[in-house]
Amino acid sequence: MRRLLLALAALAAAGFQPRSSGGAGDLNVLLVTIDTLRPDRLGCTGAGSNPTPRLDALAARGVLFERAFAHDPLTLPSHTNILLGLTSLAHGVKENGHSFVNADYLTLAELLKARGYATGAFVSAFPLDSRFGLDQGFDLYDDRYPARVAPGLEFSERLAEKTAAAALSWLSARKEKWFCWVHLWDPHLPYAPPEPYASRFASDPYQGEVAYVDAALGPLIEAVERGPGRTLIVLTGDHGEAFGEHGEFAHGYFAYNPTLHIPLIIAGPGIKPSRNRAHVGHVDIYPTVCDLLGIDKRPALHGSSLAPLLAGKPRIAGPIFFEAMDANVNRGWAPLRGIIDGNHKFIESPIPELYALDKDFGERTNLAGAVDLAPLRKKLAELEKAQAAAGRGGGRRVPTRETRDRLQSLGYVVSPSAPEKKTYGPEDDLKTLLPLENDLGLARSLAKEGRAAESIRLLEKVIKARPDFITAYDTLSKIFLARGLPEESLKVLERGMKANPGHYGFVSSYGIALARAGRAGPAVGVLRQALGMYEKDPEVWNSLGMASLGTGDIDKAQAYVEEALSLDPTDPIYNENMGVVHINRAMRTRSREEAAKAIAFFEASIAADPDLASARNGLGGAYNLAGRREEAVAAWEKAVALDPAFDYPLYNLALAHFDKGDKDKALDYCRKYLEAKGNRLTAEERREIDSLIERITK
Repeated sequence: MRRLLLALAALAAAGFQPRSSGGAGDLNVLLVTIDTLRPDRLGCTGAGSNPTPRLDALAARGVLFERAFAHDPLTLPSHTNILLGLTSLAHGVKENGHSFVNADYLTLAELLKARGYATGAFVSAFPLDSRFGLDQGFDLYDDRYPARVAPGLEFSERLAEKTAAAALSWLSARKEKWFCWVHLWDPHLPYAPPEPYASRFASDPYQGEVAYVDAALGPLIEAVERGPGRTLIVLTGDHGEAFGEHGEFAHGYFAYNPTLHIPLIIAGPGIKPSRNRAHVGHVDIYPTVCDLLGIDKRPALHGSSLAPLLAGKPRIAGPIFFEAMDANVNRGWAPLRGIIDGNHKFIESPIPELYALDKDFGERTNLAGAVDLAPLRKKLAELEKAQAAAGRGGGRRVPTRETRDRLQSLGYVVSPSAPEKKTYGPEDDLKTLLPLENDLGLARSLAKEGRAAESIRLLEKVIKARPDFITAYDTLSKIFLARGLPEESLKVLERGMKANPGHYGFVSSYGIALARAGRAGPAVGVLRQALGMYEKDPEVWNSLGMASLGTGDIDKAQAYVEEALSLDPTDPIYNENMGVVHINRAMRTRSREEAAKAIAFFEASIAADPDLASARNGLGGAYNLAGRREEAVAAWEKAVALDPAFDYPLYNLALAHFDKGDKDKALDYCRKYLEAKGNRLTAEERREIDSLIERITK
């Protein structure tokens, strides 16, 4: 890691030559967003052991806003708020997974691009993937984080130093004025800083992550600041992190200050160093940048410029809207919304809350029972109505298969969108349901530690208390599947569907699981029921296609997988499955034309995911049917190289080498096939492999 940081510093010193300074309209803009960053972990706000000297120095050169707030405690909504200057009341992006940014909105990047700026974005993790729409207006949207998890990490992410290096490389080639957004993921769970920060902060790895990000950012900030007076730097966190406050761990559930209070530093030409305790929000960044660049014509925004505060003058601003909607969208629990109005923070939920932030920033004393909340409810309703008026659509949609898988790999709970209720009572309040949420987290930890029986008992308790908790059923089902109990896994999902017959998420999840388990007949019926509720989920169409193929209806299988591809054309699994459909036709008809179609779909699948061994195996089969035997062998060998335990290509290679007359290789692949199958070998498979071995050894 030290070598990489030194290389980044060398690039900063040698390759980035800033232009001479000019007027306000000639300023460059560097926007840095650090994921999951609490303000109290910066040295300039009181963290000990000097963890962030570079960020502290930036704060000393600019204005540090000590009371800055996110409007949402999740990554995609927060960045949408920043880059649109609007809250989710207008743009509809409420959480990670079901949401996208409508192209009708004018992003900050689009605005600056139209004024001659080169625009580049460098993001570090999947929640900000270009598919969610924040790439609008960027000449380069670099979201090249790894597709698969790197050794030693639990999640797929690009390390801060690599993202910063990519940004600096782009900046080094810029001749025109530029807008550059750099997003760093590292402080997010799991807290696993590289050395020397892992050892230095062994008792506080989260702080170690923050210190590492500070070091990674240093060369980039130094490079853009070498030309005095020409770069405006805005640095903020997208949200904070809870460490047990109010019973919450991590972020996304509640909207208390540990997850909404964020750092905000603005530094640049003409900005005098100071600290400011005014309440400000993410939506204030967009109009502030416009003011400091001298841009008068801009869209209607929810925030107001911080330029007066930067100049040491007062600012007139309205209430700050906030919300936490993940539990509502993914579980169907009560929505949580509120406002920060002066020194009051009002949280509207079935059990309302009110806090006096000037005396109680830690939100320990709920004043709601002793105060008339009607004026605050009226103010919140008026703000919601006013901000929603700017909406142009966008927001929620059913996530694709890859989106679900990738976000779950990052630790986010992504369930099919829950039905909304007309009214919510205290039983739906997030505070009431927190014990169940924490029990779910504990159950997952127990399962990870190999204590499956304890995890199962705890999840059954959660389901009994809340029969509509879809994530609890999903977790329990996966535990049974991991233990080699597929029937028990299916029974859990069936129970969930029967207890929640009108809930699309339960019905679709059960149907998809049936299809994956090879229960084709029952899967077709359940998946058709799901399509009767919602027709735009590609994974349901794909699963219905594979289930129909399992029943022998190849025409319907093709039609259904075509529907999946129309909704998500580049998905590697859907392209692979269309290849499977055509290879089945080719096997029935001995048609080389069908084999050629299969080859095209398998190649599209591999182009989207080069490491997909099953697509390589299918490609080998299609080549074989097309008479391209050597290419078939090469494809099967690649499949085995990607997954040495993959049994199908091993069997195919045994047959191929036997047909070529190489009995030694054929017999070797037979042995490898038997090792890969282990105790999963069926009686029919045993007869087939024994017959092949007998022919080889004659």
